[in-house]
Amino acid sequence: MPGIQRAPIVGIVAGEPSGDLLGSMLVLALRRLNPNIEFIGIAGPQMQAAGAASLYPMSKLAVRGYVEVARHYFEILAIRRKLRDRFISDPPDLFIGVDAPDFNLDLELALRSHGVVTVHFVSPSVWAWRYERIHKIRKAVSHMLALFPFEGPFFEKEGVPVTYVGHPLADSLPDEPEPAKVREQLRVPVTGTIVALLPGSRLSELEHMADLFMRSAELVARARDAVTFLVPAVSRETRDLLEETRMRLGLSGNRIQILFGHAHAVMGAADVVLVASGTATLEAALIGRPMVIVYRMPWLSWCVMKRKRHSTFAGMAGLPNILAGEYIVPEFLQDAATPDNIAQALLNLLADTQIQSRLRERFAEMRASLRRDAANTAARAIYGMLQRR
Repeated sequence: MPGIQRAPIVGIVAGEPSGDLLGSMLVLALRRLNPNIEFIGIAGPQMQAAGAASLYPMSKLAVRGYVEVARHYFEILAIRRKLRDRFISDPPDLFIGVDAPDFNLDLELALRSHGVVTVHFVSPSVWAWRYERIHKIRKAVSHMLALFPFEGPFFEKEGVPVTYVGHPLADSLPDEPEPAKVREQLRVPVTGTIVALLPGSRLSELEHMADLFMRSAELVARARDAVTFLVPAVSRETRDLLEETRMRLGLSGNRIQILFGHAHAVMGAADVVLVASGTATLEAALIGRPMVIVYRMPWLSWCVMKRKRHSTFAGMAGLPNILAGEYIVPEFLQDAATPDNIAQALLNLLADTQIQSRLRERFAEMRASLRRDAANTAARAIYGMLQRR
């Protein structure tokens, strides 16, 4: 009937837990602008709770590294092809790719060539590595939503329409929670030293990191009395792998406590954090916790990645260091990531309260620069595109 308009339909794809969190914030913000918007694509549990329909399990996309992706290549390719065909035959009013650039950019390229407006939320880190992707981004992305302040000028220079929206985590995470209160909530020792261990959220990461993190913890425990290690697990599978690693190494369940979820609370309860390179490093910084950053991957994946690194940030991997423009927290990558190196860095950080205080000041500055009401700012930019459609 004349005057009756259908609800806007937005295609959306997230490929991992961090993208699921960001995507859920965006879905909720868009629904505050228009509660009738329908979201369909690939969504994790948080996006689904916000109202997005998922056609395929997000876990199918949550693999990392060239070798690991190669094992699942044909399955991932088939999912993308089916999603592409669906969205071309029945186009959404707009498509949002939430991070996951290796999956989403090719999908966006196909959809944009068929007239679909494409938005990419969380810019690919072409400023750090795989710079050659910028050519695909120009063709695939109608509009980039950037989370970091330096990304706006970068993409403008490269001819990609961009809006700097800030980082949703800066809006949602508390300002430096008091450790004692968080420890009481978690029912862990209120006194003594607590170190948070965050070796990653994916099984493929934990296969290379769990053993390393727990061996490092064992060395710290030998050198320092009254230390408790808290390890948040994001799923039953990751919790089982962490428990198996702890028992295989013969480590005490009282000394190394594996919790189900509560990653942000675990960071808030900690004196320092040992964290795998990725979004969790930013989360630790926003919560104001000193940290040591570690990453290790299969040797072949590492060799490929090294060749594709961009020199803009002098090989930095941790987001706090990239945002600071200098090394303010220790990083140990690949061969340098040994239990001895990691344990010594943690012990040095625990012993130096002046460094801890300076780091908290730097992290507070980062939090202020990233706090831009990101979800609502991004939603308003996207909703403007929807209205123009």
